[in-house]
Amino acid sequence: MALSDHLRELRARLLKSAVVILLGVVVALFFFDQIFDLVLKPYNDARQALGKSVKTDPVVGGVGGPLVLQLKLCGMVGLVATSPYWLYQIWAFILPGLHRRERKWTRVFATIAGPLFLAGVVLGYLTLPKGLEILIGFTQDELTNLVEFGDYLTFLIRTLLVFGVAFEIPVFVILLNLAGVVSGAALGAHRPWIVLGTFIFAAVATPSTDPFTMLLLAIPMLVLFVISEVICRVLDRRRRDHDELAGIGDDELSPL
Repeated sequence: MALSDHLRELRARLLKSAVVILLGVVVALFFFDQIFDLVLKPYNDARQALGKSVKTDPVVGGVGGPLVLQLKLCGMVGLVATSPYWLYQIWAFILPGLHRRERKWTRVFATIAGPLFLAGVVLGYLTLPKGLEILIGFTQDELTNLVEFGDYLTFLIRTLLVFGVAFEIPVFVILLNLAGVVSGAALGAHRPWIVLGTFIFAAVATPSTDPFTMLLLAIPMLVLFVISEVICRVLDRRRRDHDELAGIGDDELSPL
């Protein structure tokens, strides 16, 4: 295909994705009350756990604040709900330029990456009430904590994204192994530093900064790292078994 044909195809796929995302936003507007209750539930759970010891109230400011809040929340839901379609459009645009073996691996990782991301998002949603409880609990008795709902929504989105992206790291480790950048033996040799780096990442990345949320992010990441190390070692062993030149030094005579 000529460059102009590629650009026309890209434009068509972007337009299709934009239309589908817009339809997702429109559908989300009809279910705004249910979505709002789902988003506010972690905050209400934290308030219930704190009881009347801390005065907390979610607020929204400005005349157009409620409308902006509704559009922002429905836009986020529409973007996430339609992600399988627009991610497929991106993949379908890139697919013709890949070799057969590369296509096979992209299908495998697309199948694995989606459930892992969703698992991270669900775990982040479940840990959010505890993190909010700890942070709001620092409010002094003489003060009323007026939480701007827009800030709370940003906090929630950031938490869910951190957990979702963190669960994708082992997938990238395996991709680097397939590309020959990282070996299973190298992962094993640097395992203590990986453990330390995982806990540091979890402590810095979690917005709530409490040890409970940090552990709930770090422990699953370590489990996934161990699984990815095992997979990398298996892949390395298979490559050595199929490589006729494996184990031969640079100055040795090869069978060829």
